[in-house]
Amino acid sequence: MKSNKGKGLLGLIVLIIAIAVFGYMGYSHMNEIKLGLDLDGGVSITYQAVKENPTAEEMSDTIYKLQQRVEGYSNEAQVYQEGDNRINVDIPGVSDANAILEELGKPGSLYFMDMEGNVILTGDQVASAQEGIYESQTGQKEYIVSLTFTDEGAEKFSEATSANIGNPIAIVYDGELVSSPIVQSAITDGRCQIDGIGDFETARQLAATIRIGSLSLELTELRSNVVGAQLGETAIATSLKAGAIGFAIVSVFMMAVYLIPGVAAVLALCLYVGLILILLVGFQVTLTLPGVAGIILSIGMAVDANVIIFTRIKEELGVGKTVKSAIKTGFSKALSAIIDGNVTTLIAAAVLFWRGSGTVKGFASTLAIGIVLSMFTALFVTKLAINSLYNMGFDDPKFYGIKKDKKTVNFLGKRKLCFALSLVVILAGFGAMGLNQSSTGSILNYGLDFRGGTSTNVTFNEDLTLEQISTQVVPVVESVTGSADTQTQKVAGTNEVIIKTRTLNVDERQALNEALVSNFGVDAEKITAESISGAVSQEMKNDAIMAVIFSTICMLIYIWFRFSDIRFATSAVLALVHDVLVVLTFYAALKWSVGSTFIACMLTIVGYSINATIVIFDRIRENLKAKTAKESVEEVVNKSITQTFTRSINTSLTTFIMVFVLYVMGVSSIREFALPLMVGIVCGTTPPCV
Repeated sequence: MKSNKGKGLLGLIVLIIAIAVFGYMGYSHMNEIKLGLDLDGGVSITYQAVKENPTAEEMSDTIYKLQQRVEGYSNEAQVYQEGDNRINVDIPGVSDANAILEELGKPGSLYFMDMEGNVILTGDQVASAQEGIYESQTGQKEYIVSLTFTDEGAEKFSEATSANIGNPIAIVYDGELVSSPIVQSAITDGRCQIDGIGDFETARQLAATIRIGSLSLELTELRSNVVGAQLGETAIATSLKAGAIGFAIVSVFMMAVYLIPGVAAVLALCLYVGLILILLVGFQVTLTLPGVAGIILSIGMAVDANVIIFTRIKEELGVGKTVKSAIKTGFSKALSAIIDGNVTTLIAAAVLFWRGSGTVKGFASTLAIGIVLSMFTALFVTKLAINSLYNMGFDDPKFYGIKKDKKTVNFLGKRKLCFALSLVVILAGFGAMGLNQSSTGSILNYGLDFRGGTSTNVTFNEDLTLEQISTQVVPVVESVTGSADTQTQKVAGTNEVIIKTRTLNVDERQALNEALVSNFGVDAEKITAESISGAVSQEMKNDAIMAVIFSTICMLIYIWFRFSDIRFATSAVLALVHDVLVVLTFYAALKWSVGSTFIACMLTIVGYSINATIVIFDRIRENLKAKTAKESVEEVVNKSITQTFTRSINTSLTTFIMVFVLYVMGVSSIREFALPLMVGIVCGTTPPCV
């Protein structure tokens, strides 16, 4: 017994030391986490098309390609149109506009030419350009640039290289020769390498030049600014405080409901927080304010795996097993549900990162980190903690709780009523979208990020702080626009403030100018306004939609494979679609603003929904194996849902607590994220009786 106590105490001490060490490391490295434009400011660059009247298609194509370029700096970088021929690039987390301009390059014209000066192909026929290093046969490092051409470019390059073996092909950018590699042989597969480059920096610059030269339009820099954070330090501090309060409430709840296992879960979650901060730095994830909310939310969702385990332990104690045996069996039986639920969501995260762009990629990064960590802490850290506490003498069943089999509730008997209610809500949503379309021209209340608007540049008479802008300037703007969808940025080192609002007509622009002059005494001649496009381009929307569709198909295939029954897979996807449509109904009926947080919100609901469904399906699969001849499939399903219902309620409650505290204490953009999530959590708690 003494040996076990010593072993338990040692395990607990090791865990507490790990929490302290990783917690300190995470806290001390918090200032190294890359923050988005709304939290930390960054560089804003405005380009103008050299072509006098570029087409909408040329502008759209250039914006999309430029978005792919700048995501090398940050997944949260934004590219959007201003006026008819200007493109804005916002890159968070950087402060040297000149360095960005030098590295990004001037988006000019790019040509591949033969010795006679004939144009072989143009920059837009280059699909990709990437610098690289390899070791030659002599062991020396060689620096190269690898090129991939479009189908049209590959055909033209094949013809040109076949006719120019032994001769150079000139790469001309913006009228200047940047490289003239010698053709060694005919290149027919659409891929080539430029070698003989002196150093890696030269290779990197050449690759960047070719990439920026492949844009559809030639651009020239109009202006560049270092802009301050869109939100003040108060907003960040408030969100972090909300996270701490939510974490404390969840911790008390876990210990009150699950006793000793609850204490083990709290210790594991403390380590989870420290590790997630370290990994955010390690993977260089760019955090925006919704990203901070997503991380805080993931703490609430990380409780789920622990709840599954603890419910199993209670059930094992309920059938008369010893505490030691119940702990071992509880972890063993919970394993498949935890792995299937998390792997399914991880598949979605991987596909979203691969196929998505911008906000979708950023969301996928934090989601994947949260999933991997929650599995690790639940399956290993919680297990270490609970075994250590048991060995220290907490071996009485009363410290763990006992769950007896409850009377089976006939959930499937109520499915017609549930289907009817769901159908009414979803049809009401489509009806609300129709009304919105007829009255406003849009099925949803699209915000600045989707619809675009008006960007007003104002030079104030003094250097206003972010808090002054938020509390004094924004209310004046909103009194004119009648909308809470207002974004502001401060240009560093100047008195200039950029105010982005919904699209304003001529009279509204004049009214805003007069309000700014009368309230702040600014010079009306120093107020300029331009129309801007949405930061979420049509291509980015298409990428997001395709990523969600593809990830849903991948999840369906995985569930089909794991459960060996297509009905499980289709039911899971139908439940997922149901939850998304219900939340969409609230967006339409209550005219909630659809901004950049909308995508992250809907994707969170998708992940949450599929994870909750898998837990129930895992229990159905288990009970089907033990099914007697007298039991019907319907009885097995009802029994399974009854057994997991308490877990569903408790998991949803802990997640709801985290989100609710964020809603109560957070700023407006956080509330836009939290409110729909609360609806999604309540909706997702409903058993998938499909």
